[in-house]
Parts: sequence; structure tokens; C-alpha cells
Amino acid sequence: MALLSSLRDFFAHRLGTSTPLAAREPGVSRPERESPTGHNPFKQTANEFVVIGLGRFGTSVATTLVEHGRNVLAIDSDESRVQHLSTILPHVVALDATNIDALRQVGVENFDTGLVCIGTDFESNLLAAVLLQQLGVKRVIAKARTRTQRDILLRVGADEVILPEHEAGIRLGRKLSAGHLVDYLEVSNDVGVVELLAPPSLWGRNLSECSLRQRYGLTVMAVRRGDDLLVSPSASFRIEENDLLVVLGRIEDAERLRQ
Repeated sequence: MALLSSLRDFFAHRLGTSTPLAAREPGVSRPERESPTGHNPFKQTANEFVVIGLGRFGTSVATTLVEHGRNVLAIDSDESRVQHLSTILPHVVALDATNIDALRQVGVENFDTGLVCIGTDFESNLLAAVLLQQLGVKRVIAKARTRTQRDILLRVGADEVILPEHEAGIRLGRKLSAGHLVDYLEVSNDVGVVELLAPPSLWGRNLSECSLRQRYGLTVMAVRRGDDLLVSPSASFRIEENDLLVVLGRIEDAERLRQ
């Protein structure tokens, strides 16, 4: 009942209606929200993030952001987990992220970006995402386990929803089905950055002779040779056996290069 009540209040405040069926369609920009006022220990900048849910995924996100010099407030309801992570995360607190007053006390409204990564309890995950919006967090990114969860999160206003297990499965499937693909990062739809072994047909030829852009629509961004990485190789660069090509283009075109 608490979840449904909070959702009704959210839609009434945001959309002037009490029914969730009036929620925005995915992809439509949300109206700007005014941040509540008050003193908080974390002053908002573009480099500050709040991460809710410190399972394997949330912890990885938080620690990576910290390693890259970003300020992170990490939140989890498990006190023992918070105590364990306090040695590697500068700002980590134990609290119930479905309690809006608790979120206010730690200054969540002062953060530009909020990431909700509660993987085991979708109701809590959903409510935390809604509360971040109510508090004025400008960008809310949420984790989902299924496409249905993703659709619901988008429906209530999350700016971005990720499905780590689904995306990892697709990634592994592509890698297994095309043995020459070492790794890839999907940018949009079927376009991505692909790392692949140079096929024998390219050995001993320079990039100009290979005409990868004209024949396959692929742009070579870098070449890894042993421990060396050459970024933006020139047209005269000659490809050798065991070279790893990092290309930008359609995944199926990268797969076609090997055929």
C-alpha cells in the first residue's frame, strides 16, 4: 500500500492526475524539477552521484566512479555491508532508501545523478527511483532484471534503465557465435565498438588497401599489437597477424569481415 500511495502522490504532483495510466511515454523529456531547500553536507556538482543498492553491480558502479575522481554517496539498507564497504568508499551510509525523510537527511536532493541498483526487491527499487525524482534529482538511472521491470521504471519517469544480465547475455552470445570477436560495446541498436582479430585476408596490407570503410562500413579506431595500443592509425599502417582491430560500425558488418 505504501508503494501505491507514493506512486499516486508522485503522479498527482507531476502530472496533475491521480492515475498511473497518465504516465509519460518512454523517451519523452521530463519537466524540470525544483530541488528542495535546506542545508546538506554534500554540495551538488556535475561530478557527484548517489548510488542506492550496494550489491555486486551497485558496488562496482560506485567504486569505479570513485576511482575516476567522482564524489559518490553510496547507500544500502544492510549495515554490515555498509561497514565492509566503508574502507573503500569515502561516503557510504546505511538507511532505508524507500524512506523519503531518510534520503533528505543525507542530502540526496543535492545530487545531479542518482543510480538505483536494488536488484532483489523490485518494489523498493521502483519506490527509490520515484523518491529520487520527487526530491529533485535531475537524472535517475535504474537497474532492472526483466524487460517488464524496465518498462515500468520508464513509465514512472526513470531517465535510463539498464538490464545488466540481459546485456551481458547478448554480449556473450555474440562473442560465442562469432569466435573472432574479442569484445564489443553496443552504442545504439546494432551499432557498436568492436574488438576483433584481424582476419588473414588483411595480413600484410595497409588500411588504405583494406578499404574497410568502403567495403564494410567499418572505421578503425585503434589497433592493439601485443601490449601496445595504437590509436587512430594512419592509412599507411600495415596490419599483421594477431593484430586486434578496434572498429566502429554495425555488429553484423564486423561479423561479415571474417567471412
